[in-house]
Amino acid sequence: MMQLKSAAFSHSGKIPSKHTCEGGNVSPALHWEGAPQGTRRFALIMEDPDAPAGIWCHWIVYDIPADARGLPEQVPPEKYLPDGAVQGRNSFRKTGYGGPCPPPRHGPHRYFFRLYALDSSLDLPPNAVRDKLLSAMEGHILGRAELMGICERGGDR
Repeated sequence: MMQLKSAAFSHSGKIPSKHTCEGGNVSPALHWEGAPQGTRRFALIMEDPDAPAGIWCHWIVYDIPADARGLPEQVPPEKYLPDGAVQGRNSFRKTGYGGPCPPPRHGPHRYFFRLYALDSSLDLPPNAVRDKLLSAMEGHILGRAELMGICERGGDR
């Protein structure tokens, strides 16, 4: 069974400020294990289903090589990563990671990091959006792992 973890926070734990819009907006290091046999690539989607406008996508990475076992902290906002992985466009309309940034006084939001093991590369150009990635993955998902973190912002009362 595939597992996705981070040294920065535990499942259902608070995402440190460093990884949010109020901190350094630094992507957390992620690591995984237990990929199914036949895995050729991985894809990662980070999203907030509690956003007022609906699902808000914070990070998309795809065509991660099968031998990868994680992503380092502070992945640069480049279309192509050194290992050949490709980053998509998030809901902030930017390439790469956009940290949690829930509206002040809106209560806690859940941020889901979902890793997919795929049986093929996706042949998507850089800056693909969430819906394009989900469509391209249809019929190619061998396994899935999930890590969820919480973020809440205060504000003037």
